[in-house]
Amino acid sequence: MRTRIKICGIGSAEEAAMAAGAGAAALGYVSHMPSGRGTLPDPAIATLVRTAPRGCATVLLTAETSAAAISAHIRRTGASTVQVVAHIDPAEAARLATLEPAVRRVQAIHVEGEDALDLIAPYAPHIDAFLLDSGRPSRDPNDLGGTGRTHDWAVSARFVAASPRPVWLAGGLDAANVGRAIARVRPHGVDLYSGVRTGGALDAAKLAAFVAAVAGADRGPVRAAVPSRRAARTLAAY
Repeated sequence: MRTRIKICGIGSAEEAAMAAGAGAAALGYVSHMPSGRGTLPDPAIATLVRTAPRGCATVLLTAETSAAAISAHIRRTGASTVQVVAHIDPAEAARLATLEPAVRRVQAIHVEGEDALDLIAPYAPHIDAFLLDSGRPSRDPNDLGGTGRTHDWAVSARFVAASPRPVWLAGGLDAANVGRAIARVRPHGVDLYSGVRTGGALDAAKLAAFVAAVAGADRGPVRAAVPSRRAARTLAAY
């Protein structure tokens, strides 16, 4: 298995081209957020989505919490995938699947403790993939990722093992720790923002080092593991 890479916070066509050229499978565009960095207004996201490199998923990060509002946000930007950063009502996730069946839907789960595992069953029937992040919404409803913090990878590993959907890992990843993260968690993909940036701008050297570290981890024996049959059915989530 090859670990997919998503570069988040894409802010220009040049950054999109750099990320795609390095091998990123997905490009993340961050809309208005109560927390996080690298945000863009919707018209700018729409322009970047239209001009995104071929072969890359375009991922809208939205803080909207109702199916109707998320659907409207998707349509304003034209993204192929939506990442819902808040723990929305699972009933809204079900409605979104009905409203936007052609858009890949990713539910962020903020790993604050073992109770993150309890969120698999309510969401899994309605989404294409999970993304594990390090927000702390139980302490602050506005803390929804983009923190640069890692979380408990032991919980994340249990989440991956139990999930019927592919799982992306985010939160404080960089070239120095992504190999350990992949070995511990065995995610479908990895997602990062600050770990490949300098002064907020995508850094070609850091990006190359990160991609090389992921490739090195993929060559290790850990990636020889076969995914569960349930997860394998949706491995091409994005």
